[in-house]
Amino acid sequence: MSSEILKISSEAPESHVIDYAASFIRRGRVIAIPTDTFYGLCADPFNLYAVERVFLLKGRPETRALPILVNSVEQAVTLARDVPDAFLTLAHKFWPGALTLVVEATHRLPLKVTGNTGRVALRWADSRIASALIQAAEGPVTGTSANLSSHPSCTNPSQIVEQLGDRLPLILDAGDTGGTLASTIVRIDGDDWSIARQGAIPDEEIHQVFS
Repeated sequence: MSSEILKISSEAPESHVIDYAASFIRRGRVIAIPTDTFYGLCADPFNLYAVERVFLLKGRPETRALPILVNSVEQAVTLARDVPDAFLTLAHKFWPGALTLVVEATHRLPLKVTGNTGRVALRWADSRIASALIQAAEGPVTGTSANLSSHPSCTNPSQIVEQLGDRLPLILDAGDTGGTLASTIVRIDGDDWSIARQGAIPDEEIHQVFS
């Protein structure tokens, strides 16, 4: 059965489409949505079946944590343990936006989501679709890129179908995201921080925050 592809506005996401997509999340399904960088695979991070499905769909090593999308700093804080000051400083400066922050995960999150590392990658994407979906689903969602591991990230539904075929029940189509770079990843360990992946936010902008 081929994936259902539904058009959605990135500027004013239609509520009935969002509610329909959220119903898949609540049922433990995995769907694809556009973000401010690339399309992502969204599922309930507290549902182990759904989490396992994301790993299988991508062929992602289970030692790699799944990024989590949130729609507020406050929601992110509930998923982190002993929130460092550096986390809050960067979150308030760059969120919503293309910055992923890696911190110690709360014990509420299944260890499998963290790739058995005990750490979680959090991002508040500058995407009205993602924020609306999180609101409708009443909780954060996974946000790993909608592609096969080691393959190029997808900026439109056609690329997703080419890589993942009919493995997804639903793809929300807002056209091409225009993304060229993934989010910048910053790892935070207490008072220490380091750039784990260069991305859409230049390194110097991160350094300036702490200079």
